[in-house]
Amino acid sequence: MSKRKSGRNVHGIILLDKRLGVSSNRALQEVRHLFNANKAGHTGSLDPLATGLLPLCFGEATKVSALMLDDNKRYQVVVQLGVMTDTGDAEGRVIETKPVPNVSVDEMLTCLQQFTGAINQVPPMYSALKHNGKKLYELAREGKIIERKARRITIFELKLLASSLSGADRNDQLTLEVFCSKGTYIRSLAEDIGHSLGCGGTVLALRRLEAGQFNIAQARTIGQLTAMTEQDLFNALIAVDQPLAALPEVQLSDEHAVAIKYGQTIHLAPCTLEGAVRLYHTGAFLGLGEMGLDGKIAPKKLFNINNE
Repeated sequence: MSKRKSGRNVHGIILLDKRLGVSSNRALQEVRHLFNANKAGHTGSLDPLATGLLPLCFGEATKVSALMLDDNKRYQVVVQLGVMTDTGDAEGRVIETKPVPNVSVDEMLTCLQQFTGAINQVPPMYSALKHNGKKLYELAREGKIIERKARRITIFELKLLASSLSGADRNDQLTLEVFCSKGTYIRSLAEDIGHSLGCGGTVLALRRLEAGQFNIAQARTIGQLTAMTEQDLFNALIAVDQPLAALPEVQLSDEHAVAIKYGQTIHLAPCTLEGAVRLYHTGAFLGLGEMGLDGKIAPKKLFNINNE
């Protein structure tokens, strides 16, 4: 006999402003405890060094978490030039230091320009990517370095917010805003910018500002969530279908809704829609379907928000 779950069926998304020094999983478990939720997951982890926007999915919302991993993201990062660590950030062990050349703002902007657009990036060893079934960071902790293939990513925007690379009060730091595609490693970007200047670099501080349609201004800290009443907590949940709002919406009849719930393909009138669509019945979100120009809709990913 399977063990009965003692928690509650909670469905929705909480936008957390993750604090410094905790892992994404610990942050998730803290919020999960507040809801006493049976099922939870996050959408793309932040390192303990990083703060900022961390969408947390509960219940049926975990079914959209994989789709949210594909979202573009925006970060603010402080790069320490002249220092290289084994992890690519300030949590790692310093492996080399180099003098930082005097760089004007114009020269820095020219440097950043080469990292804007579609570029190739080699993932860091301290990452969750796998080699022969083992995570790279596990191999790195064993002192092993594995050759990694460069991956194609896109840096849509790379803004210089502040720099101190000359003058008596210089600290050889850059503050950048990065708007990038999925798969981008900010630590690798910081190192590559440092290498292009001939001095290396490492991430000193990192904050996620945006993930897809969500913004840090919408997020709450664990302290704010803890101070909420139970009713306010549940009111703070974002609807499961909100991350899918860009997909076309299709309202189904009673008959078609029953068929879809049984995993059957339904046939509507031919239309101009093709591809993934959101399916609804009497205002309730049923899930995702795949629609063809002939009007046929096949169920793709169904949701059971009412736990029926």
